[in-house]
Amino acid sequence: MTGQHRIVILGAGYAGLAAARRLVRTARDAQITVVDAKAKFIERVRLHQRAAGQAIPEWDLREMLENKNIRFVRAVATDIDTARKRVVLAAAPALDYDTVVYALGSIADTESVPGVAEHAYSVATPADQMVVPAGSVAIVGAGPTGIELAAELAESFPDLRVRLLGAQEPGAWLSPRAQEHLQRTLARLGVEIHVGAKVIEVTPHGVRLADGSLVEAEATVWATGFRVPELAAHAGLAVDHTGRVLTDATLRSVSHPDIYAAGDAAVIAGPGDRELRMACATALPTGKYVADAVTARMRGNEPGQLRFRYVFQCLSLGRRDGLIQFVHADDAPNRMVLTGRKAAWVKEQVVRGAARAAHP
Repeated sequence: MTGQHRIVILGAGYAGLAAARRLVRTARDAQITVVDAKAKFIERVRLHQRAAGQAIPEWDLREMLENKNIRFVRAVATDIDTARKRVVLAAAPALDYDTVVYALGSIADTESVPGVAEHAYSVATPADQMVVPAGSVAIVGAGPTGIELAAELAESFPDLRVRLLGAQEPGAWLSPRAQEHLQRTLARLGVEIHVGAKVIEVTPHGVRLADGSLVEAEATVWATGFRVPELAAHAGLAVDHTGRVLTDATLRSVSHPDIYAAGDAAVIAGPGDRELRMACATALPTGKYVADAVTARMRGNEPGQLRFRYVFQCLSLGRRDGLIQFVHADDAPNRMVLTGRKAAWVKEQVVRGAARAAHP
């Protein structure tokens, strides 16, 4: 026992690193420890580029954190003993805490449909690896992940047959102008769109749809649906039906006041009573806010409520095209859209800025 306030941050993704970065500057009298199973920070928002064979930046977590006097423990957290205020780790000593920042993020949901875990690739986490086939690939999920991956693969491998399957048109949540640009770009790249496709099974030879048909592919990528780790529910924290931590207006657990949650693994109320979506655009500011809330309470003050709004959504469509959809505070699209090379440049600057914001 050092007498210092012991803060344990679970997860070294955007939310966890943003919290560590802020805490090391504002809570100088605290002992900060970051726990993560991986050794390197790899930008999740670039994983579609890596899947297409491109080299993407990565940073050694121990070096990055310990250079800023933040302790790093490479381990898997298996339990949070809330009675003894201790984080239990696999193959490493347990960590006592005064405050926990729960920022474990999300992973691909490979359990909801038969065959996904056995026969499909994913690009949800840095641990996911994909081998691009010579002939054809089916990408299941027409959301941002599926769209960016389809465009990247089609641009990088012109002879590859890329099929994008989704319940709705790609980008159905965007404004009409944005949807039009997206459809034109995917068509130009040769991406085949399958709308209304309900996948009920993934096989070694493709995906089987609800109507019994088989969409053949040499490789399948599962880019729809995310789930969160079960640690919070296992530890007895109040969670929603998906296992995300329920938080109050200061992102503190509603059941355990010495635990805060940020990013994908937290239920966070946003503008218009809409829950904030899983995204880097959510993880970074909520990670920073949690750090400020923890610091305020360490000093005997009550933090103000989280003030949050979205500004835009951005999609890369290969290396030479992109789409920036400006949105209202609650994330609903407005009429302003930026497309083409200028949008690709803006997206790249946003991604670089996110990496800088997470780097302590």
